[in-house]
Amino acid sequence: MDKAVIMARGLGKRMRQQDPDAGLSPEQAEMAATGVKALIPIDRPFLDYVLSALADAGYRRVCLVVGPEHEELRRYYGEMIRYQRLELEFAIQVRPLGTADAVAAAESFAAGEPFLVINSDNYYPIAALASLRNLQGPGLAAFSREGMLAGSNIPPERLSRFALVEIDDQGCLRRIVEKPDPALLASLPEPVWVSMNCWRFDQGIFAACRAVKPSPRGELELTDAVQYAAEVLGQRFQVLRCAEAVLDLSSRADVGPVAARLAGREVSV
Repeated sequence: MDKAVIMARGLGKRMRQQDPDAGLSPEQAEMAATGVKALIPIDRPFLDYVLSALADAGYRRVCLVVGPEHEELRRYYGEMIRYQRLELEFAIQVRPLGTADAVAAAESFAAGEPFLVINSDNYYPIAALASLRNLQGPGLAAFSREGMLAGSNIPPERLSRFALVEIDDQGCLRRIVEKPDPALLASLPEPVWVSMNCWRFDQGIFAACRAVKPSPRGELELTDAVQYAAEVLGQRFQVLRCAEAVLDLSSRADVGPVAARLAGREVSV
């Protein structure tokens, strides 16, 4: 398994919001205004670090799912970079209909083979990415809340709204709880596991992505597709428990803390 799909279609609404306390450089502020988080410069574009981590983990073929309007992103990663370790191509998600629709856009790239799916605005531990390559069948990486609080840039109040992973006795996914209420979070025993959209899929996910209906917020959600694949298609998703943290570049306030954690990190794509 050496294929990875990066969902880079998001509109970047939170990143476009002004934040005078973020302390961005003029170049960072200019890119933040476009909402294209992948290109925000942290010495070099943020997505370069994500791609380098994928290459370190053994992935060699990458598909960026982008929108038709993302010309600068396609120009930079399609023309300006000279790749030594990766082969990169694009899939166009015509409208921002949700994460399940984004994954469906990469079906021709997958070509029946297993593949990784991650976000473009997260930097994942190399060990987690590599471990998913070695699974036999679908799965996901779940990150401990304790580890995230210790090593990520995500503050506790924001992390408390992230989706929780419930694991059954066989170490497989029972369900994902989106936006858990405080009572549920307080009732769970430690360690509490969080989903950061780090998945290994096979061909079966595409039927599930096509089957789901829009969520209450009007989007085709990848988590709904996973639940459909488990409940209707009978797929089992193994859960890899990870103590390391994921970095999150959602808003302008994240740029400084993420840059501090990535400082000195070597990038090679």
